[in-house]
Amino acid sequence: MSESRQSLIAWVNELLQTNYTKVEQLGSGAAYCQIIDSIYLDVPLARVKFAANQQYEYIENYKILQNMIRKHKIDKPIDPTKLMKCRFQDNFEFLQWLKRFWDSYFSGQPYDPVARRNGRSADIPGNAAASRPRSSASSAHSSRTGPGAAANSHQVQELNRQLSEAKVLIETAEKERDFYFSKLREIEVYLQQLEFEPRSDIGEMASHIQGILYSTDDNYAGEEEQLQGDLNDETYEPQSSVPAADAHLDEEETF
Repeated sequence: MSESRQSLIAWVNELLQTNYTKVEQLGSGAAYCQIIDSIYLDVPLARVKFAANQQYEYIENYKILQNMIRKHKIDKPIDPTKLMKCRFQDNFEFLQWLKRFWDSYFSGQPYDPVARRNGRSADIPGNAAASRPRSSASSAHSSRTGPGAAANSHQVQELNRQLSEAKVLIETAEKERDFYFSKLREIEVYLQQLEFEPRSDIGEMASHIQGILYSTDDNYAGEEEQLQGDLNDETYEPQSSVPAADAHLDEEETF
């Protein structure tokens, strides 16, 4: 018989002495690591980010969890990409499985969760603040523009300008890299041809290679001028070639 979300959250809080209120909060992976630790007592909890609120911290927690699953040969494939999105259904299903696994393998030995994590709090940052309604006074205060708002706006604009410049410089460097690599490749092909068509005239070979080195690429030169013009244009906003966060995560590493 499957357990309700309320009973599962109550079980987690009792076992780990935590204050979770929603299944979605377990998506950080920290609680899952410590539940496994309550069974095997060998999870490196000092490395677990119990106060995680950034994706890179979630990733670290799931690396630890996956390592423990492999170490103990637990036959349960998990998808950290889904779990760390902190959606209810994915974490609810995994928590149901984890509770059944714990019921089967927990030895019943006394377990001090606070001592195991060296007294660190396992509360999710901002939970208390998020659960309290905002007063009308605080709402009114937040609607007013503070004296530092103009300065902050100017700082943001300056940072955006610097970011645009950096992107233009990166694009320029990439163009130069491709341009000179193509020259090296052309020289390589030429030398490979000489293996089948030997020539005794060293001067002719040197002249041919110099011709490759000193030749210009009209397309490259035009693009370089365009990029330089863009650098001087504060409104330039180059398109990012960085993949979406989820795709990057899928390709970066298999947990």
